[in-house]
Formats: sequence, structure tokens, C-alpha cells
Amino acid sequence: MLKLDLLVIAVHPDDAELGAGGVMAKYVAQGKKVGIVDLTQGELGTRGTAETRSQEAKDAAEILGLTVRENLGLRDGFFENAEMEKMAVIKAIRKYQPEIIITNAITDRHPDHGRAGQMVNEACFLAGLRRVETFDQNNHPQDAYRPRLVLQFVQDYYIKPDVVIDITDYYPIKEKSVLAYKTQFYTGENVNPDEPQTYISNPDFMESTAARAREFGRYIQAKYAEGFTSKKILGVDDLFHLK
Repeated sequence: MLKLDLLVIAVHPDDAELGAGGVMAKYVAQGKKVGIVDLTQGELGTRGTAETRSQEAKDAAEILGLTVRENLGLRDGFFENAEMEKMAVIKAIRKYQPEIIITNAITDRHPDHGRAGQMVNEACFLAGLRRVETFDQNNHPQDAYRPRLVLQFVQDYYIKPDVVIDITDYYPIKEKSVLAYKTQFYTGENVNPDEPQTYISNPDFMESTAARAREFGRYIQAKYAEGFTSKKILGVDDLFHLK
């Protein structure tokens, strides 16, 4: 078993980088084991293909220094918050047994985001029930396991975060990991007149991403930060550790 400290479970390749790229880079730099599980291949994306997206995901993982990245191959756009899909997520949670999971926003512009966020939250709970039986690739029973904390990204829609984390020193790595998706985002070198422009391929999109990080950073007197929401009340041991 490869136990992770932090696992990001996101519906589309590039969601993890946009939502938590700075946090992932920060904890990798601290020596923690960090991984990503993508739910789909993003095959319905207007630009690029599932194959190019797969290579871009590998490139981004290398930039971030991830311990592992895998794709569950659920249907982009058409996966359901149903038993089959949840069981796939439960198996991944039990496989990596992360302390913390970060997943998609609980509601957002893209309907996949909110559906995935809800599904992963439910799967995290069910993964802790021993009567929910799953088996690894060698057909060995998996142990029940529940992460101690589940957080959600703040994605396109603004949602007031419950926790904000300083990523100032790691924002350049976050940005580089996002721009590894050359078919999806504007890099200044990938203008292809034969491909339709999209909401995220517009040059202004990355500027808005940086603006969101600066806004969250301002809340804690940092240059850049990432914000997350939590469905449960968060507790701390020491008030003096809060900014």
C-alpha cells in the first residue's frame, strides 16, 4: 500500500492544478506524499483529445513532484453520483489512505464539478464503513478507511472559503503546472486558428486565476493563497497559530 499524506480527487485533468496546485507544491516541498486521482479523461473538452490531455496530466504531475497520479476513467459529463462510480472512488481512497482529501467545489458553473464534489464527500464517508466491501487489483479485501479531513476547491463561482492557505512561494509552480495543459490554456505560443476558443483558452483566464489567488492572499496578508471550503466545522489546537 502506498499511503499518501494528501490526495486530490478531481473530475477533470487540470481541475486539481487550478484548485490546489499551490498547496500540492507546498506540501511536496515539505516532503509529504501527494497524489491526484482524476475521475475522467476530460474527453468532452472542446480543445485537444483524451490522449493529449493524458500526456499533459503526466507533465503537470512531474512539475508538481507528485508521488502518484491515476485516472479512474469515468464518463466525462455523464458520470452519475451512483453506486458504481462511488465504489471506484472508495477503492481509490482505501488504496492510498490519505490523511487529507481535496476535491471539486460543492457547486459551480460546470455541472460536473458540483456532482463530483458531492460524490467524493459521500465516498469518503462510505469508505469508512467496514461492511462496504472492496477489493484491490490482486483481489485482496481492502481495509475500511476514512480521511480525517475533506476540503473542496473554490473554482469558477466565488464561494467564501472556510480556510485560506498561503502559497506565495509556490504560485509559480502552480501556474507552470496549469500551463502544462497546452491544449486547454493560452500560453502565448499555442495559438491554433483551427481550434475553437473557449472560456479557459482566453488569455484573460489565467489573469483571473492569479487575481483570485491574490484576493485570497490579501485576507491573510500574503501575496498568493488558495481557499477551500469544508462541510464540517474545523478545529484548531492553538488560536495563536491562526493568521
